Parts: sequence; structure tokens; C-alpha cells
Amino acid sequence: MLKRFKLIYHGLQTMVISDKGASYKEDDVGKAAVVKEKLLNDVWWDKIEYILSFTLPIYEMLRFCDTDKPCLHLVYEMWDSIIERVKASIYRREGKSENEESSFYSVVHQILVERWTKSSTPLHCLAHSLNPRYYSGMWLHENPIRVPPHKDVEISEMRIKCFKRYFPDSDERRVVNTEYAKFSGCLESFSDSDSICDRGVMEPVVWWLAHGSFAPMLQSLAVKLLSQPCSSLCCERNWSTYSFIHSMRRNKMTPQRCEDLVFVHSNIRLLSRRSQLYTEGETKLWDVGGDAFDSLEGSGFLEIANLSLDEPEMEAILFNDEVDGSEL
Repeated sequence: MLKRFKLIYHGLQTMVISDKGASYKEDDVGKAAVVKEKLLNDVWWDKIEYILSFTLPIYEMLRFCDTDKPCLHLVYEMWDSIIERVKASIYRREGKSENEESSFYSVVHQILVERWTKSSTPLHCLAHSLNPRYYSGMWLHENPIRVPPHKDVEISEMRIKCFKRYFPDSDERRVVNTEYAKFSGCLESFSDSDSICDRGVMEPVVWWLAHGSFAPMLQSLAVKLLSQPCSSLCCERNWSTYSFIHSMRRNKMTPQRCEDLVFVHSNIRLLSRRSQLYTEGETKLWDVGGDAFDSLEGSGFLEIANLSLDEPEMEAILFNDEVDGSEL
């Protein structure tokens, strides 16, 4: 909502100072005066800008994770980056130095940490530790306080916990630990120059397929984890499709029949993305609107936002600077 306000900033101000805007005062003069005072107040707009600046990292992460893309291995590092970016935004606004204390940031930091503690699992840490990018000099040199995962105490503890769960046999676990030591320390076959250089530029799964054959057990585990999404979006889409197929009017179909139809529906949707009509935008509504073909009912908010609210071209059409009060 605040992004919309900022986008149509000039349109809103034009509305309240135009002659046509006077007609809206008849319904509620008090509310109209408050609205006009807010929209013409630069301090109020500065507050909106401030709120957007420190919530943007959180919003971006939510949007990124709410997809079916493989991102389980990125969550741990993203949380660290979010906290740093939020702190920088708040401290810049309050004019504080790094070592000073901010009461507002303390509250925000506590909320973020509590939320991360609830959603963090050993699997996040294991996926993070198997991402070759976090061992590359390119990533480590971006921030002097960064350390590779095998030197982080918390990540190491969670990784060991996962290894014990995945490999209950002590002999197998010893082999995996040896493979991980070679991988993290760039030892033996992992010391090849191409293997080291590719860590910071290749996709994690691609890197493991190209350079991980020297650690077969760890390679198999890494490919599985680094291909995983971190949300239930895929399941929710299937549930939505299932509820559309097996409705009150179609309640005599067997579960197997419904599952087959969901499978066919999802694959046709994926195939449609390769068509020319999809690239031209003519069939995207089906993709965005979920499985309610006659409306956008049941589709996720973020899916709809991806169609219109965050498309610069669409926003320029819907909300331009020359819009007057009647159009709004």
C-alpha cells in the first residue's frame, strides 16, 4: 500500500488541490481535511520513505522465498543480510554510529531474531554449508566479518546434527565427514584451479555436478538439498488445483483420477510457458490466476502482485502523474 502511495505521489496531491477535489468534502469534511493535510505534508512522505527503506529487505526476502525456485541454501545467508541492511537503514535515518544503541532497532532486531529462530532448522544450515559460493574468495571479501561455513560454530553444530541423522552408521558418517573436509578446505581433487574459481560463479547444483564426483556421498546429498525450495508454494498450488477439480459437483471421481488430472494440469501449465503466446503475455493470466479460471479467487496475493502491482509498465498505465481526482 505504501509503495502505491509513493508511486502515485503527484496524482494524489493533484487530486486534493484540484477544483474537482472540493466536491469530495461534502461527505465528510473532517476526513477530507485530514487527508489533504497528510498528502501535502512533506514530513509524512518522509516517514513513508523511511518505512519502505527498512522494510524493503524483509519484503524482498518474503517475495524471493515464496516461489518454487531452489532457495533452501540461500535462506541462512539472506537472514544475516536482512538484519544488516535493516540496521543500516535505521541507523542512517537516526544519524547514529555503528557502536551506538537504537531503541527502535532493538525492537525490530528482536522481532527478526525471534522469527528466524522459529523458522531456522538444521537443514537450512546444512544446505548453507554445502553451497560452494560461501567458500569462495569473491563472497568472503565482500564483507570482512564473513567466515566460511566450516568456521562458523552454529552452522558446524547443525551440520553435524544433520549428518548424524542422515548417516546413522558411524563408518558412513566418517566417510562423509572426510569428503566434507576435503570440499571445505579445497584439499586433494578439490584443489583444482577450475574447481576453486567456479565456486563463486557457478550455480551450486551445477558446480557439484561438475566438480563433486570426488565426493560421491556428499555430492548426492548436496544435489538434493540445493534443488529444494523453502516454502510450501508448490503444495499449495496443487491443493488449489485439486479443490477446483474435485468440487461439490465433481465429487464422484476417485482420488487417483483427481491426482492424474492435477498432474496433467500442472504439466500443461509448464508447457504453456514455452509458447509464444506466453512470452507475449496473452496466456499469463492462467498462470497467475491459479486454478480459478473465471476469477482470481484462490490465487496467492504475491502471484497477483507479480502480474500488475510490481510491473513498471503496468503501473505507468494505471497510475500516472497526470491522473486527476475523478480517475482516482
